[in-house]
Amino acid sequence: MTDEPLSVGVLGYRFMGKAHANALARLPMFFPEAPEVEREVVVGRDEEALSEAADRLGFQRYATDWEDVVEEVDVFYNLGPNNIHADPSIAALEAGTHVFCEKPLAHTLEDAERMRDAARESDATAGIAFNYRFIPAIQYAKNLIDAGELGEIHHVRGTYLQDWLVDPDAPWSWRNSKDVAGSGALGDLGAHTIDLSRYLVGDAAGDLTRLSGHLQTFVDERPVPGGDEGSLEGEGGESSETRAVTVDDAYTAQAEFENGAIATYEASRFANGCKNDHSIEINGSKGSLKFSLERLNELELLTEGDRGFQTINVTDPEDPYIDHWWPPGHVIGWEHTFVHENYEFLSAAAAGESHSPSFEDGYRVQELLTAIEESDASGEWVEV
Repeated sequence: MTDEPLSVGVLGYRFMGKAHANALARLPMFFPEAPEVEREVVVGRDEEALSEAADRLGFQRYATDWEDVVEEVDVFYNLGPNNIHADPSIAALEAGTHVFCEKPLAHTLEDAERMRDAARESDATAGIAFNYRFIPAIQYAKNLIDAGELGEIHHVRGTYLQDWLVDPDAPWSWRNSKDVAGSGALGDLGAHTIDLSRYLVGDAAGDLTRLSGHLQTFVDERPVPGGDEGSLEGEGGESSETRAVTVDDAYTAQAEFENGAIATYEASRFANGCKNDHSIEINGSKGSLKFSLERLNELELLTEGDRGFQTINVTDPEDPYIDHWWPPGHVIGWEHTFVHENYEFLSAAAAGESHSPSFEDGYRVQELLTAIEESDASGEWVEV
């Protein structure tokens, strides 16, 4: 492990850029054992916006070309749109730079495979941003399942519901483009759910073996906000132009695990009244549990002998990560998941160790997402 600070370069400075910059700033205050980090450079295209973002997010400088950055920093965060995950990440890994990439791993399975192979061949640490693994209640649930408290796993149900595209006049953004995003609700939201289910029950139920799926697009075109540059970033003024929506607005899927457990998955950007409702339920022969991101400090649990579910407030000092935060009952929030995952990834990078979730995990999720798309196209189950 190096004693020198890790210099960090970040591609992207909007939604995920803010989330990770905030996490990097919080680490020394709440996780003093974390590696020391220098927020070196933020990367984008708009120099004026970059200059403002660098100051606001605490970076020493900015750059407009990722190729000038990947060999100069110790750690490269790829937080850009899905179609630019592959080339910068691969270049960084080939240069021996640690890479942390947003999900899904890529916009195509072919690019995800290239990224996985680059990670296999590199001595650098590669991680993917499935931040919901690092919620204390999820870690608590994982420990219960691994200890056999739920018995043999029979059912997994996962949903991720949002409503930000219900309005047909909501503006077009890169998330509505198959060429850029790869898929819609399936990859953006479903990737989280499928990874979380594999993480929680993978040791108990094995991996997913076959899937069937259905994808639906409800609005075929949307107004472009203020021209091409604005449309790509999802910002800009009013425009009379429209652009085609080439991804799904919602998906459903059913699946089977190696042990015979069955799973149902669903995600939608058209679930009116739902802002960020990510829920998972697991039923076993001896017990069940339920979790909702909208109440992320709580876990509903039924174990053998219980007459009904009990609600556990996962905020005690002995609960995962909680000793770094507040006294019992003082809840944490969504942004803390990024602190936890950054702590784990940067600790692995500083020690020269592998990180989980890895690019291998990201590739496996990409395989499953692709299988759901193939099933939708063929109308048949797909073996994976």
